[in-house]
Amino acid sequence: MVNELIETLKSNPFNAPVFKTELSAASADDVSCAFGSAKYYAICGFGGVLSCGITHTAIVPLDLVKCRIQVDPAKYQNIFKGFKVTVAEDGMRGLAKGWAPTLIGYSMQGLCKFGFYEVFKNFYSDLIGEERTFLWRTSLYLAASASAEFFADIALAPMEACKVRIQTMPGYANSLREAFPKMRAEEGMGTFYKGLVPLWCRQIPYTMMKFACFERTVEAIYKYAVPKPRADCSKSEQLMVTFTAGYIAGIFCAIVSHPADTVVSILNKESGSTPGQVLKKLGPKGVWKGLGARIFMIGTLTALQWFIYDSVKVAFKLPRPPPPSMPATMKAKLAEQ
Repeated sequence: MVNELIETLKSNPFNAPVFKTELSAASADDVSCAFGSAKYYAICGFGGVLSCGITHTAIVPLDLVKCRIQVDPAKYQNIFKGFKVTVAEDGMRGLAKGWAPTLIGYSMQGLCKFGFYEVFKNFYSDLIGEERTFLWRTSLYLAASASAEFFADIALAPMEACKVRIQTMPGYANSLREAFPKMRAEEGMGTFYKGLVPLWCRQIPYTMMKFACFERTVEAIYKYAVPKPRADCSKSEQLMVTFTAGYIAGIFCAIVSHPADTVVSILNKESGSTPGQVLKKLGPKGVWKGLGARIFMIGTLTALQWFIYDSVKVAFKLPRPPPPSMPATMKAKLAEQ
């Protein structure tokens, strides 16, 4: 039974993808598995669990204040006032509210986000071929990340609903063990997916920007800013490029996803409301409340996520091809013209 499963994984349609760059003989000997193998995808998924679970849990206090600014701007006003009011009312322990659903939810999201991104990127690359993969690589990053995030948000939605309810409704529940059964008993299982569509509207553009901007920024840094090829850079130098590109991507991520993030926060606080009602209530300016806190939070968060994810790849000796270069077949065609 186990042997049959292993053989099936070896022959899966995502194995030996087109989307890869030839590795040098030295680096090929220093990897733990084949690029695009089942082991490769499994470790990428594990890297996603660590990168998203750890980082989102670490910034729970900032996320809590951001959510409270969104749902009650008159009381919390800005990030500094938000921290002051929260500590005065709930003490320092109050800043940790929602840590459990954050850890569980974003770990599951990270598994799907990063693991499925690698799967879809290589799958779509196989469909369009090597030359179109190079020419249309930005579109490929966008399509693969959107596909991955679609499933990642289904995994995240129940825990996100619990998190926001704990953080934005003082007195409702103080822990996941209280919030989940209470929400299920009062509103049914559907309440955990009430915010799924707005979550898609927030997270899919965010993730598309996160991956496409990161990939192209890394490519640009090695092309224009780093005075030597990536193969000649040390692992620490490569990880610094990863962190820098991740922070730049994170700033753009925060901006494109913030209006939907505001709507999700209010939907999960107010039972019975709809996205249309929330948008009408907030108005054009209201959806941008808390943007400053979100830019700082998401910029740092995205940079750390990419740093952790790439560090996992380094630690497990996964193949890490250099930035895309023009295929030999395209070079030959251009030379003939």
